[in-house]
Amino acid sequence: MSTSLYYDASRATALTPAETAAIERIVTGQQSAFPYPDEESLFLYEEDSSEPDTVVAGSTKLPFDPDRVMPVLEHLLGSVTELRRAVPDAQWRVHLDDFDLPWDESEGYFLPS
Repeated sequence: MSTSLYYDASRATALTPAETAAIERIVTGQQSAFPYPDEESLFLYEEDSSEPDTVVAGSTKLPFDPDRVMPVLEHLLGSVTELRRAVPDAQWRVHLDDFDLPWDESEGYFLPS
């Protein structure tokens, strides 16, 4: 059984062109700096008309190799933190399967001890 990180943001207004550009920049930067090119990285879904308030959504399946899980997860949480800061006025949810990850204004998303 695999574990996945899910991330989504919703709000009543669509993304602005500046927000869209920031998201594209974050995704491109994340992919170029991803520690394991053979693993799944940040992946954003295409827009879904059945979820009109969702402005950002995606998921990433975490590696099976225990030595890779933490570096991948730390990298992903940093990227999702950047996404949230690029679209700050949305309602965000980031979770590992059914476990919601906490948000800290100064640190971003993190795994609690």
